[in-house]
Amino acid sequence: MVKIPPEYLSEAALRGVIEAFVLREGTDYGPAEHDLDEKCRAVERQLRGGVAEICFDPVSGTTDIRTVTGRS
Repeated sequence: MVKIPPEYLSEAALRGVIEAFVLREGTDYGPAEHDLDEKCRAVERQLRGGVAEICFDPVSGTTDIRTVTGRS
């Protein structure tokens, strides 16, 4: 797994990765309804804040966004 800092991606590429993530079925944002832009902004804040990270799997060629674990 290769971790990709969000600043390494163009704005368009970052938006594409984030949109693909938030549009997956099963992504839960709580009881309130949020539109796509709100969801994307929330994920981008988490990425830039170090709470989440972009991971690329070179074997499968897939990209995922995951919560960072083990932070103190």
